[in-house]
Amino acid sequence: MVRKHTRRAAKAAFAVSLGVALLIGLAVQAASAQKNATTSKPKIVIGTKNFAEEFILGQLYGQALAAKGFNVSYKNNIGSSEVIDTAFKSHKINFYPEYTGVIVLDLAKAKTPPKTAAATYQAAKTFEQQKRNATLLKPTPFYDSDTFTMLTKTAHKLGVKTIADMKGKPFSYAGLPECDKRITCILGFKTIYHLTHIKFVPLGTISVYTLLDQHKVTAGDGFSTDPAQLQHSKYTALTDTKHIFGFQNVAPVLSKALLKGSAGALLAKTSNAVSAKLSLAAMQAMNKAYYVNKQTAKQIAQTFLKANGLLK
Repeated sequence: MVRKHTRRAAKAAFAVSLGVALLIGLAVQAASAQKNATTSKPKIVIGTKNFAEEFILGQLYGQALAAKGFNVSYKNNIGSSEVIDTAFKSHKINFYPEYTGVIVLDLAKAKTPPKTAAATYQAAKTFEQQKRNATLLKPTPFYDSDTFTMLTKTAHKLGVKTIADMKGKPFSYAGLPECDKRITCILGFKTIYHLTHIKFVPLGTISVYTLLDQHKVTAGDGFSTDPAQLQHSKYTALTDTKHIFGFQNVAPVLSKALLKGSAGALLAKTSNAVSAKLSLAAMQAMNKAYYVNKQTAKQIAQTFLKANGLLK
């Protein structure tokens, strides 16, 4: 009888021990699953618009995030802001670099341009949050705004220094096809500057600077980060006294879902660290490396990130 009781006690003790072990194991598994759900990194699909600076920006953010363990893929050369916004709304991408003024003036179609870079950023962020279920990360120090650019000798011949000085003067103007319908371009010249004698020339494969050099257009839609803008003696950008070009700092637009948990915090920290290094001089140099030195966007981004301690 003593042996039977001893065996029963041993079995009971074993059952209790097994039950405790199972409970502990289940608790550990649950905690581990919860931790993995919190720390697992989401897939990031980076979209870029249809020009070199965007390709470079996409690689800058993408390579930095991939180095932190994120699964990054790219959809390059999607198209204009209107087209890439549609791709974002349809969930074909969930992250893309955009210009804050473009969001406010061309996507949100604000009737009055914000008067500061900070106000532009806030208006862009509010629009993305309310209309796209998205948000913006921190903006870059550099801006890339449109410029009303012409040959310096043409500006001297016409006696113009500002866009307003073009009033009453017939001229031809080259720009990307969407320029004709944007308040930050031809539409703004007509409705805000009241320039009525404009012949619009849509850009194809030839750059605006080539058309200017060949005297095929009077002026054209340049950008402040174009390498040609460094040639101050050859080209002149007329002053935009009515600020139709807006404030065009870059900020990543991304789905709010990407910012969940500790992985989201790491994503934001990594992307913001990249943005903080993007000065106007740095972006002009990278654009020059692409257009003049014929380096790829991937090579340019890798070199820049390594030089700034953002990639090992």
